[in-house]
Amino acid sequence: MTDYRLLNYNDQNGQARPGLSVGDAVADLESAVQAETSGNAPFSTASTLTILEKWDDALPVLEAIADKMAAGSVDAMALSDVNLNAPILYPAAIFNAGSNYKDHQLEMGAEDTETDKSVVKPYMFLKSPAHCVIGPGEEIRIPHTTNSVDWEAELGVVIGRYGRNLTKENARSVVAGYTIFNDLSARDNGAREDWPRFKTDWFAHKSFETSAPLGPWIVPVSSIPDPYACKIDLWVNDDHKQDANAGMMIFNIEEQIEYISARLTLRPGDVIATGTPSGVGRPHGTFLNPGDTVRITIGGIGELSNPVVAGI
Repeated sequence: MTDYRLLNYNDQNGQARPGLSVGDAVADLESAVQAETSGNAPFSTASTLTILEKWDDALPVLEAIADKMAAGSVDAMALSDVNLNAPILYPAAIFNAGSNYKDHQLEMGAEDTETDKSVVKPYMFLKSPAHCVIGPGEEIRIPHTTNSVDWEAELGVVIGRYGRNLTKENARSVVAGYTIFNDLSARDNGAREDWPRFKTDWFAHKSFETSAPLGPWIVPVSSIPDPYACKIDLWVNDDHKQDANAGMMIFNIEEQIEYISARLTLRPGDVIATGTPSGVGRPHGTFLNPGDTVRITIGGIGELSNPVVAGI
């Protein structure tokens, strides 16, 4: 089976269209699926979200197209000639794992103790997809409400099947693939002096426009059989800030899915950002400034890069 990536690219009118990438080539999925299924596709190619909503129907078609692309029998564009967008423009939800790497806990001032999973459960929060998501190459806009925007490279898990009350044993059955996520944080918005009884303001801290860079595509699970082997690296300009491995998570993907699905139904198009390792800016008082570029690579997925500008 040929490795491929599911993505969105902008057409000549600037509208996002689903695409399939093999190597350095990109095929328009609407055209390729119509040709592959003789116009009788069992799923909609209106968006990557509609494809994920019928993931089991889409998989064999996408795999067949990828094989034909590898053989050179599908019309395709050069990857370098297309402008990529976020691979899911409007995820149903973005679930974020907080404090999920021990080395990150330590750099943020936590005590050096082991997590007792019989007592401690994953700590999750939400970001607003329509407001926060941007794609590769899009600008991170620092809002006027903060002077301390920090970076957080994370492995993103993309859901492709409905799931409720899943267990660690069957949790990965709902996963369609993986992507790169940057959980940007306004560190100086983390506490509210006007609400002292609340320790952390997760809304102001985590949700601001452009605070969820996502991409550059979705790599299906068939191409990443062991996500815990994925290497995670982040650079701010030329400074290598984060250098870790996804296997260093405290609560793994299965445990996060079990926790979330016990409370609500996971839906196709949901994204789980699984936490960040050490190397963030806060402990050093170092934050993003206009003119910076944030670049993340995750092994088996690719690269997500975004320039930083002043916002409003």
